[in-house]
Amino acid sequence: MNGLKLLCSIGFKPLLTACFTPKKNPGKEWIVAGIRFTNPVGLGAGFDKNALYLRELEALGFGFVEIGTVTPLAQPGNEKPRVFRLIEDKALINRMGFNNDGVQAVADRLKKWRSATAQRPSSLIIGGNIGKNKVTPNEEAWKDYEICFKELHTYVDYFVVNVSSPNTPGLRELQEKESLRKILQHLQMINNGKAIAKPIFLKIAPDLTQEQIDDVIDLALEIKLDGLVATNTTISREGLTTTDSRLTTIGAGGLSGAPLKQRSTEVVKYLCERLKGEIPVMASGGIFTGEDAKEKLAAGAAVVQVWTGFIYEGPAIVKNICKSL
Repeated sequence: MNGLKLLCSIGFKPLLTACFTPKKNPGKEWIVAGIRFTNPVGLGAGFDKNALYLRELEALGFGFVEIGTVTPLAQPGNEKPRVFRLIEDKALINRMGFNNDGVQAVADRLKKWRSATAQRPSSLIIGGNIGKNKVTPNEEAWKDYEICFKELHTYVDYFVVNVSSPNTPGLRELQEKESLRKILQHLQMINNGKAIAKPIFLKIAPDLTQEQIDDVIDLALEIKLDGLVATNTTISREGLTTTDSRLTTIGAGGLSGAPLKQRSTEVVKYLCERLKGEIPVMASGGIFTGEDAKEKLAAGAAVVQVWTGFIYEGPAIVKNICKSL
């Protein structure tokens, strides 16, 4: 990405945009939670954690970029190495641990981005993925989400509440219904007091039980949540080609990529069937090609997010998927 940043800084962004931006389809609109996307392919959270590469990612044609996960205080994340390629499985294991520069630094960068794009219009949609600091106990987590929500509200187009990363101890416990209710209702109260409310999405894990997914659906409908993101990484290691000894050496972390595709699609399909169009779903998990994206859209997803697919397929992934669609 630093090479791409250099090219953009010396005036090559128009050329990159011409090479990688997909052609617009005038016959198709992608509108989700009131947001109009130029195309349905976004970059999931965890890549541009600190809003450092928005110009470069825009040049690669992404319809939207989700920055973060952002926490109130800067934190270094887990010890390195913390990202591992499973090439045989077209997968990654990561245990980043919400490493980021803290919400104030990220908000300052987004403010500068918004100021710059006021002079050169940008259609890039920016999502803000927010979480809690590792040192914050779960009973106080709602305060961390509030801080991030307030600091980023002016500068992002939508929010994603991340309670589903496996790399912050105890975080996934916040997916229980009453813990979620406390966080989401509090954010909605703040949101409703703003001149312009921003859509709030909830990102869920693929490892939830049927009962837990039903609880999420019931709560989302009850409090009129704006959307869901399905799914985050998995702690499962079933069906991998990578050897057990290699997996043992790597250790803990969230698995993403091709092995997650089927489970992610199953969750998306179930959510969309139960929600019946009342709440949109962004699909994430195992999307590498146009066929993968079509599978998610056929399951009912409104738009898709890539991450591991971007790592393996390279900078043309958005253009290739959109061409297929």
